[in-house]
Amino acid sequence: MQRIYDAILQSHLTAYQEMLFLSGPRQVGKTTVSKHIKKLSEHFTYLNWDNEDHRKILLEGPSTIAQYAHCDVLTNTKPIIVFDEIHKRPEWKNFLKGFYDSYGQDTRILVTGSARLNVYKQGGDSLMGRYFPYRMHPLSVAECVRTELLPSEIAEPSPINEIDFQALLEFGGFPKPFIQRDPQFSVRWKNLRKQQLIQEDIRDINVIHDLNRLQILMDLLKQQAAKQITYSTLSKLIRVSIDTITRWIEVLEAFYYCYRIRPWSHNIARSLIKEPKVFLWDWSLVEDIGARAENFIGTQLLKAAQYWTDRGFGEYDLFYIRTLEKKEIDFLMSRNGKAWFLVEVKLSNNQHISPHLSEFQKQSGAKHAFQVVVDMPYVDQNCFLNEKPTIVPAKTFLSQLV
Repeated sequence: MQRIYDAILQSHLTAYQEMLFLSGPRQVGKTTVSKHIKKLSEHFTYLNWDNEDHRKILLEGPSTIAQYAHCDVLTNTKPIIVFDEIHKRPEWKNFLKGFYDSYGQDTRILVTGSARLNVYKQGGDSLMGRYFPYRMHPLSVAECVRTELLPSEIAEPSPINEIDFQALLEFGGFPKPFIQRDPQFSVRWKNLRKQQLIQEDIRDINVIHDLNRLQILMDLLKQQAAKQITYSTLSKLIRVSIDTITRWIEVLEAFYYCYRIRPWSHNIARSLIKEPKVFLWDWSLVEDIGARAENFIGTQLLKAAQYWTDRGFGEYDLFYIRTLEKKEIDFLMSRNGKAWFLVEVKLSNNQHISPHLSEFQKQSGAKHAFQVVVDMPYVDQNCFLNEKPTIVPAKTFLSQLV
């Protein structure tokens, strides 16, 4: 399956000397796309820390690896080396710094990991200036209709097959369950992924010892998806401190189980300031269909924000709006610190446009305000040509992102 990240890797490794750090959830497709770049070089080397034979080579040191990867051979193309899960190696940052400083001119280096690479804090020396980070996401509506790189943020709309759209909503954007489209396979895949996340990934960093209570927290976060987190309530339910709940959620974020978005308060009268909302990277885990729809849209907005930032278009971030009077807008996308567009999610197009869109568009100064409807048929019109609050199909709106 072709992914937009194939084009990202090819573009970076062709144009830049800096290492490419590709992080993202387990089984999102990092290993697959990293092996696709084999065609770019006569000498391609893939080394995975979790492979015992590869681990022996990785422990030998830079000169042995360079020889193994043919860094000392004159070729028409620079050798490419992929270090997969290298962040589990002791002093991995010092190792990469030493290897890059010695052989970076002669090779192209890709580093991949199923955790945010700053979670593993072994080693000391900074890698600042030696790499560019890219964050890999599950499949989205836009990636189902286009995989080429665009010169700017917003694309022209493209229709997605209705069967693909419904499969995304039901099975999520992780490649295997999306392609398989089998409910029994999907349940087994999710259970195995959860087990691997807890028993392998999180246990590896040895910061959470009560894994049973962590699983309870994960199940509670599924029920709270697209809602505000109340740390004190979670603390009482699980019987651990609020600080522990906060730390555990940070670990779950680091391993791409969930993410939080915070309220946008700039120029919003009587806005909430601190309380975040929580969402899951795999929206198919969310049972409530309304919450799943909001999570479905939110995760694709997060993908767009992080992709645009990683590509160097600017600084993008995702927020929501809620006031003390409980007026709310589901999402606000910021660009370079300023409100850019608002999104209110609706499952069906049986409601008038939310009056809060107009109110908060005026207060925030956002250029666009959309009421995005999940079950509305595709319309072949550019949503971003409208500056007044507009009801738009999710199929159209999402196809214009990433």
